[in-house]
Amino acid sequence: MSESTRISPTIEDLLRELAPQVLGVLVRRYGDFDTAEDAVQEALLAAATQWPQEGVPDNPRGWLIQVAQRRLVDTVRAEVSRRNRESANAFRDTTAPDGYGVPGADEARDDTLTLFFLCCHPALPPASAIALTLRAVGGLTTAEIARAFLLPEATMAQRITRAKKKVAALDRPFATPADGDSTERLGAVLHVLYLIFTEGHTTTGPQLRRGDLSTEAIRLTRAVHALLPDDPEVTGLLALMLLTDARRAARSGPRGELIPLAEQDRTLWDRGMLTEGMRLATHAISGGLNRPYQIQAAIAGLHAQAPRAEDTDWDRILVLYNRLEQVNPNPMVTLNRAIATAMVDGPQAGLDLAGTLEETLKDNHRLDAVRGHFHEMAGDFGAAAACYAAAARRTASLPEREYLMLRAARLRQLGG
Repeated sequence: MSESTRISPTIEDLLRELAPQVLGVLVRRYGDFDTAEDAVQEALLAAATQWPQEGVPDNPRGWLIQVAQRRLVDTVRAEVSRRNRESANAFRDTTAPDGYGVPGADEARDDTLTLFFLCCHPALPPASAIALTLRAVGGLTTAEIARAFLLPEATMAQRITRAKKKVAALDRPFATPADGDSTERLGAVLHVLYLIFTEGHTTTGPQLRRGDLSTEAIRLTRAVHALLPDDPEVTGLLALMLLTDARRAARSGPRGELIPLAEQDRTLWDRGMLTEGMRLATHAISGGLNRPYQIQAAIAGLHAQAPRAEDTDWDRILVLYNRLEQVNPNPMVTLNRAIATAMVDGPQAGLDLAGTLEETLKDNHRLDAVRGHFHEMAGDFGAAAACYAAAARRTASLPEREYLMLRAARLRQLGG
């Protein structure tokens, strides 16, 4: 593409926003994920070529839908002709749901949420749902997704292909707010978005060319929130992401070393993200604390409000973790509750509670790391060093491993 026709950031952002909406229309209408995806890519390329020269059309979404649909129908017509089967018109009429045969009928409908529901179908394994969501809704290439998860591109391509085939074989791949399983579908969407964010927020999370995974998860969650602004759990998840990601600049030192929350320079926290996250968290919990992401957003808000680590309101955080364990009981919630318990009732209370996780988290490095922290709080530096060393051996994160090994070495020196 020549310099004079290079796509502007404004048009690029618009195409990025519209791509999943257009794909959702075509997938719903024709049911062929691969063909629809190829058609949308051709329409995006046409827009990237024509819009900088001719200007953005008055209805850019409708323009993309029409162009993509023509590409798709041309593909179907060629395939039908090659196989000497029914015409493309017959294909279109017999596969399109009611209301989709009228030109322009789809242009006012936003199928982004439909596409989310499709990609995050509960029948898909989480790893497949994540990959399909990033590919179809996030617009990332297979190569970018593969780099993010440290997998060969061919492996990731196979994972995405299997996910598409599994979705195509389902009896009810789509859901709408009126459907009986829409709540389960939305829960799957939020779970996948949370997993994407968590993967990007870990110290080993590699950078994608368009931003890291946590940034992409926030962007996608904003899209869901724009569609469901009054859903408290969607709002809570977005608040949780913003309040957590606001600490990104303070999480590592100049050499990439890990800096734990208690030791972070809080002046480096992103004030804009904190302000937005607090506003959303307040809105999310206004109707009560009944859902996991609502509660986690409230906990993140308490951490964000503390100007210093020693100012953290651990009493309220412990109450919230007690509530979270009632709503969403799992070993990691209990481990976090043990941390809050130690901060309120002392390290021995934390050790006692962590001891109940001996079997369920026996291979998880975080249990050893937390125990090391409790022993360090109690002044038992030898036991703390041993726990930190055990955690270092189990973690897959290089920065975390280095942090734990250095902490263990320092405590061995203090312990004499």
